[in-house]
Amino acid sequence: MNNFIASQIEDSVRVKQGILESQEIMGTVEEACQVCLKAYQNGGKLLIAGNGGSAADAQHIAGELISRFYFDRPALPGIALTTDTSIITAIGNDYGYENLFSRQIEGNGKAGDVFLGISTSGNSPNILKGIEAAKDMGITTIGLTGQTGGKMADQCDLCIKIPSTSTPRVQESHIIIGHIICAYIEQVIFKGNV
Repeated sequence: MNNFIASQIEDSVRVKQGILESQEIMGTVEEACQVCLKAYQNGGKLLIAGNGGSAADAQHIAGELISRFYFDRPALPGIALTTDTSIITAIGNDYGYENLFSRQIEGNGKAGDVFLGISTSGNSPNILKGIEAAKDMGITTIGLTGQTGGKMADQCDLCIKIPSTSTPRVQESHIIIGHIICAYIEQVIFKGNV
C-alpha cells in the first residue's frame, strides 16, 4: 500500500517538475497571469468552464476570485459557467450540450474579458465552441490542457499544456495553474507587487 501511495505522489511531482523545467510552459503561465491581470485592471472578468473534474476546477477558481485567496480583500468578478442547473439544462435541451458554454459567454461576456477553458484532452466540443464564441466577441482565450493541447492548442490565444497524458496528473496541475493566476492577480491588484 505504501508503495502505491508513494508512486502516485512521485508521478504527481514528476509532472510538476516537468512544468518547472519547461521555459515554454513557464512563459505561457506568466503570459496568462499578465493577460488576466490586464483584464481586471480594465474592468473585465474571468469566465471559466470545463466538464467533470474540470467543471469542479472552474468552480474552485471562481470561488478563489470571488471570496479570497491569500488574504481578505474586495471580491474579484469570476464566473464558473458550470454551476447554474437551470441555465445548463435549458441550453442543453434547447440548443444542445455542445453550446453549453458558448451561449453563456454570449450572455455574460464582453470584449476585454478572459475565457479560461479547461479540458484535459483539449478536444471537448463545448469548450471549443466556447473559445470560438469568445474570440468572436473580443474575449481573450486561455486553454488548460494535457500534453498535446488537442484542438485547443491552435484555437486558444494561449494554451498551457501540462506535460502528461494522465488525466489525474493533468487535473492536479491545472488547479496549481489556477491558483498561481489567482494569487498573482490578488497580489498585484491589492498589494501592488509580487
